[in-house]
Amino acid sequence: MTDLVTPLMNNEEWAYRQFVKEYGKRIYNICFYILHDPSEAEDTTQEVFISVFQSIHSFRGDALFSTWIHRLTLNKCNEKLRFINRKKRKGDMVLIEKQVDLASQDTSPEGLLIKNEEIALLFDAIRSLSENQHIAYTLHNMQEMSYAEIAENMNISVSAVESLIFRAKQNLKKYLIEKLNTDD
Repeated sequence: MTDLVTPLMNNEEWAYRQFVKEYGKRIYNICFYILHDPSEAEDTTQEVFISVFQSIHSFRGDALFSTWIHRLTLNKCNEKLRFINRKKRKGDMVLIEKQVDLASQDTSPEGLLIKNEEIALLFDAIRSLSENQHIAYTLHNMQEMSYAEIAENMNISVSAVESLIFRAKQNLKKYLIEKLNTDD
């Protein structure tokens, strides 16, 4: 992919098409797993593309091109999360669609309803995490990145990633136990 950096810097149209083709799905998936909203993920993916095209000249090659792209993506997702959280604090209604594969043995309406409620509860729990825990947990469990890859993308140490993921799991467990006990 680094062979695209120079053509991108030279504004070659084929390089932009190739970049979108090679990175589009990966960027969207990261955005979706962090934002949990297909529409927001699409918008943020477009913002990442624009940011790459506008700031490609700032790529110095200190890290891999893919790492630079992941950092831009995480930064855009963080900006979007902060914006959404500000809106929530102001009392605006923020609707979050959940697009999840409901491949389940029980396809009855009751079974699907229960599955949807479980998925919604899990997404709520993940959204309740601190920003860094949310990102580390999502990258590890949904993007299947190693601790080292997450550390590089978040610009933190591997031990910090381990700590974030450990605390995220503890907080998710606590949140889910509280919610399940209060719903009885």
